[in-house]
Amino acid sequence: MDADEFRQRGKELIDFIADYLTNIRTRRVFPNVKPGYMRPMIDDEAPKQGESWDKIFNDIERVIMPGITHWQSPYMHAYFPALNSYPSLLGDMLANGLNQLGFTWASSPACTELETVVMDWLAKMIGLPNDFLHSHADTTGGGVIQTTASEATLVALLAARKEVIRRVQSQFPYLSPAEINGRLIAYCSDQAHSSVEKACLIGLVKLHLVPSDDKLRLRGNALRQAIANDKENGLIPFYLCATLGTTGACAFDNLVELGAICERENIWIHVDAAYAGSAFICPEFRHFMDGVEYTQSFAFNPSKWMMVHFDCTAMWVKSSAALHRAFNVDPLYLQHENAGVAIDYMHWQVPLSRRFRALKLWFVIRSFGVEGLQKHIRNSVRMGILFESLVKNDDRFELPAERHLGLVVFRLKGDNELTEQLLKEINGSGQIHCVPASIKGKYIIRFTVTATSTNTDDINRDWKIIQIAASKILRPLANLTPQERRNKIKNLHDDFRMSLVLSNTPHSPCLINGSFAAMLPLNTNNIYTMTHELHQRGLKNALLPISTRRRTKNFLGQQTINKQMSMDGYMINTDQQKNLLTIKTSSLPISRQGSLDSRVEEILENNNMDNKETNEILFVPTINHTNMNINIPKIIKE
Repeated sequence: MDADEFRQRGKELIDFIADYLTNIRTRRVFPNVKPGYMRPMIDDEAPKQGESWDKIFNDIERVIMPGITHWQSPYMHAYFPALNSYPSLLGDMLANGLNQLGFTWASSPACTELETVVMDWLAKMIGLPNDFLHSHADTTGGGVIQTTASEATLVALLAARKEVIRRVQSQFPYLSPAEINGRLIAYCSDQAHSSVEKACLIGLVKLHLVPSDDKLRLRGNALRQAIANDKENGLIPFYLCATLGTTGACAFDNLVELGAICERENIWIHVDAAYAGSAFICPEFRHFMDGVEYTQSFAFNPSKWMMVHFDCTAMWVKSSAALHRAFNVDPLYLQHENAGVAIDYMHWQVPLSRRFRALKLWFVIRSFGVEGLQKHIRNSVRMGILFESLVKNDDRFELPAERHLGLVVFRLKGDNELTEQLLKEINGSGQIHCVPASIKGKYIIRFTVTATSTNTDDINRDWKIIQIAASKILRPLANLTPQERRNKIKNLHDDFRMSLVLSNTPHSPCLINGSFAAMLPLNTNNIYTMTHELHQRGLKNALLPISTRRRTKNFLGQQTINKQMSMDGYMINTDQQKNLLTIKTSSLPISRQGSLDSRVEEILENNNMDNKETNEILFVPTINHTNMNINIPKIIKE
């Protein structure tokens, strides 16, 4: 393809995108395909010779579109918004053409400098304190664009870990970083996003899920008690991820209460406001940020609700020096004459290279202006209020949590299975798409206003679809006795139990809890001694996973593993609940696709869905490497 054909094909592609977004209401929002649908539609091997653009382009509708979930559709109510806009698309098109790799200032001065400017713009737009601004002369704070909120959570945790290790070593210089790391513990609400758990797995630190209150908020008293218990067990609290707008129900942790405690305990507070952060552009929603002055880092996703398409996560820190200490590498080939004067964003993130994301953010802010973005946010909230009123007016439904912003959670009154069946029914139709969550043992449906074009007609249409589905489910139960009704609900076809796997259950399985190894200096003698001691005590499997799920009962069974199985597919079989460290791995599940998602039926068949067991975080045994006494800390329960 030469420049002339590129001009022609580029214009055709822009027309295709514009037509797609203009006519998106005509498309089924949720695809009607099965896993593996695409393989028979394309060749088994790559073409030997290049193919014509016409042939390639024709396969978009034939091959790609049947498997697309239409996130820009006004009938898309799952997850959170993942919006785009024409200015954002154009900004990314230009960024792709320029293809800047802005790891240092010298590698692309404009890439770096535009990012510092627009991050200050955005910080002021949402009302962050001056400590988070690049342009504030008295601080070393500033903003950076990360890929996702999950990465921002990890970056903040690694920076906090570096800071606490330095602080403890200054007091106890004989302790190695590994010994200190083995006693670190982080905190979040039991409603927090699973990315906090993943960050702790990567950071090799323990995580304490602190129970939320009846409004799903993390409060000061619960955190204070958790910290006191952990310190009594010899652990070092160092990091709190506070959530402003939880995934399940958009609840807001109390930063005022949490901040005072963390300031006293010298704990780094990171704020995850992935969805709700965009709403803070509107002054009437900023009360949810009260206490933000206590925090050390703050992140939200313009790529969710602000019409800047994925990926684009805005993150701010009060101390860029903390990030430098965690991520600073300085080989000769990355040095330049302005180092130390200009910002080198490679020291603010995990990867080295970075895209010119600031360009699309700049285009969007300039195109819509603050008032245009406020109008968009307020319209989404109004649509959420409308849907909430419709649910309230139907006595078959209930609202198990307070509505915040554009997210409404609802369910059918009665057993969880009814709401589960309702979700399956409405998603199966393909007319609208929602996802579930779990709130204090209740199975709920999340209805999020996502698209920029959603209007009152769309909301009323979607509610009628939900009402019709509810009538279809409830009508056969109307004339049954209570016992018959219970039996019918409990014996629902397995097809209506699949969605339970999607509920926001924490503690995903993992292969190795790295904090175990981090407790010892990495030298041959200690590793050998540790392994020998574990073997002698019958704990040779202790290095295997000991995270658990709410429902723990023989996830594996009799299957065997195939060569495509990924680490995520390894589940845990704990057939002796009293012996928490006896873990069998002799039989692993077989899977054609090699992932957990493709084994849902196997999991559900072997899993007792009615088990009401309390969540637990099981910590690996701590090791005192001087005498190798094995001490199993207390299990922290919700």
